[in-house]
Amino acid sequence: MTTHCVLSPNDYLRMPWKNGGGHTMQIAAHPAEAGLASFVWRVSVAEVTQDGPFSPFTGVDRTLVLLTGAGMKLAGDGEPMELRMPFEPLNFSGDEALHCSLVGGPVRDFNLMVRRGAAVGNVVVRREGGEPIPPADTYVCYAALGASECLVPGHPPISLAEDHALLVTLESGAGAHGLSVNPLAAGSVALIAAIRLQ
Repeated sequence: MTTHCVLSPNDYLRMPWKNGGGHTMQIAAHPAEAGLASFVWRVSVAEVTQDGPFSPFTGVDRTLVLLTGAGMKLAGDGEPMELRMPFEPLNFSGDEALHCSLVGGPVRDFNLMVRRGAAVGNVVVRREGGEPIPPADTYVCYAALGASECLVPGHPPISLAEDHALLVTLESGAGAHGLSVNPLAAGSVALIAAIRLQ
């Protein structure tokens, strides 16, 4: 059985960053009541308004996608990373101690976090002619720019307005693809977190 739920910005949970340096809007997490130390996966959108350290998340794999702004540089023990191009996912380990330097003022980003050993996930960028969405147990589709239409098997088409999200959960073992996403206008972009439990 496939279940789905449309989420508006009013449904998102405003939460302080783990290090207290700012706030994030949590779109969805599993388990739903989990805190920052116990989630299996978490999807959020954050405003980064100043330089500072990133919160450490030991045992968590992260994916960031720049939504608006000139970008940021992340520096730590390993090779420095840059998030400069909108809608290009950047993957890194939450184990790393990273410092963020903004390139040209505040930015807004989309953030997927999955706890290593409990789940794996990736972010698919869907625009006109975009890449296919892989099979998963859970999808969180976020209308990052413009509106998009989501197709869930056995349900009528679902239109998502900008900044709204769709949470889709498939029954364990349901198998194949459980979601198709089509931007409704030229320039529309949807971000889909595709998550598989382990």
